[in-house]
Amino acid sequence: MIQSFATLKVHQAGAVLFVQIAAPPMNLLGPELVRDLVSLIQQAETDATVQVLVFKSADPDYFIPHVDVTRIKEYRQEAAKLTGEASIGLLFRHLSASRLVTIAQVEGRVRGAGSEFVLACDMRFAARESAIFSQPEAGLGALPGAGGIQHLVRLMGRARALEVMLSSMDYDAELAEAYGWINRALSAANLDDFVAALAQRIAKFPAAGRIAIKERVNAIALAPVDDFRRDSDLFGEGVRQPAAQQQIQAAMLRGFQTRDGERDLGRILGELSGEQA
Repeated sequence: MIQSFATLKVHQAGAVLFVQIAAPPMNLLGPELVRDLVSLIQQAETDATVQVLVFKSADPDYFIPHVDVTRIKEYRQEAAKLTGEASIGLLFRHLSASRLVTIAQVEGRVRGAGSEFVLACDMRFAARESAIFSQPEAGLGALPGAGGIQHLVRLMGRARALEVMLSSMDYDAELAEAYGWINRALSAANLDDFVAALAQRIAKFPAAGRIAIKERVNAIALAPVDDFRRDSDLFGEGVRQPAAQQQIQAAMLRGFQTRDGERDLGRILGELSGEQA
């Protein structure tokens, strides 16, 4: 039996565990959410009745916008409770390597470490009308440190991955689908039924086959732990640099980490660069 959480709402249907992210005011990835994700993964991996996890958001506007940049040390300490290392990148890689099949059902904005979380999931499906994707780290003077570089280059190829990460722009679901960021963009009206049916179909097949397939695919497509560790270290070093701190503070003044300010974060970051030119 999966226990309850402060920032996650869970419901099990057969061998599928549906997980809603509910961390007001906007699902920032902070220590509370990381703590609950660690506990969820630990419980689900040891529960033989759970085969598939489906992640969605209780907030229609925000899936996970990014990390809480004011609490980096705290959320890293929570991540270490699963992997032994203070890195959400290694936490996310653990999820990719897990026996569990994971599906992200994305509505609203998913940027930075939120994007890296859904990239760590085995599959991603998004609402055509509302899903927005971004890796905004370059606009803040840093780099994606939780697996974004490793996943996006493999999914998109070098040129598109560089475009996405260096531009810090927002991408809608249709373009994200065309670039390979997600499996499919679907209408919001059909998204729930499609994902639920796919999850149940996968969950009913023999576990040994699923595990063997994931292991072989990961052997080809999942970057080594050391590559995730290196990106995590570079992110930590980068956000402490004076230029990054200046960008973050300027972004805060424009509404960074607020619901209203983040509705058009790509535009805000572009204007910050212009102000400093």
